Amino acid sequence: MNELITNEGSNHVVSCADPYGNGLLISFSGIDGAGKSTQIEKLCDYLSSAGIPILRLAFWDNVVALPGLRAGFSHKFLNSDGNVGTPEKPANRNDKNTQKWYLTIARSILFLTDAVNLRMVVRKARSKFTGAIVFDRYIYDQLATLPLHRVTARAYARLLLRIAPTPDIAYLLDAIPEAARARKPEYPLEFMHKYRRSYMQLRDMAGLALIHPLAKDEVHLAITSELERHRGSCTQLLDFQAEGSQKAMHV
Repeated sequence: MNELITNEGSNHVVSCADPYGNGLLISFSGIDGAGKSTQIEKLCDYLSSAGIPILRLAFWDNVVALPGLRAGFSHKFLNSDGNVGTPEKPANRNDKNTQKWYLTIARSILFLTDAVNLRMVVRKARSKFTGAIVFDRYIYDQLATLPLHRVTARAYARLLLRIAPTPDIAYLLDAIPEAARARKPEYPLEFMHKYRRSYMQLRDMAGLALIHPLAKDEVHLAITSELERHRGSCTQLLDFQAEGSQKAMHV
């Protein structure tokens, strides 16, 4: 896969599968209530209107190891209700916000399995599907639950980032924790702030494409602008490589 390092961030790398959609891997990450589902719908409509086939995958449903066992553990031992919170009916989630040391160790082992599974899922999808592959959450959302303020946790996160496939575009939808929790009341506000800080650390570590908290249509515009910038960068790189090949043939 071709790569082009941009000037918009020291760690931001554009991976070029096919600038016009074939094998294009896109991921959406962010705190709960950031608007990922809404923006995924909008981007899929945008890609469909351009004639690009879409394969939508959910990290929890299509990648994670032992999802039923993990959900059952949270419900039975952590007293998590497992519901999706709404403004009319808040939920009492108690899973990733529980940061006991032994849970962190267990999560770290599971996250390694998730990273390996993700590698296989992406390889299979790219071998059988011609179009854009869009992930609702990615390995980044798992890593954001680790205590990234610690050196050991950051080192482990970097290891998993090397194992997991790097998306062509990895969107990080930022959100003000108070506003996100108002839309999707599930976790304590203190945890939401901590969670957001972890995502910002991952943005620097993994070169995520940060989308600032804006109105829905403005967020969609920022997402499509990043997509078109990526496609333009890839086209420029591929043209440059083709020109270099032609010059080599005439030497």
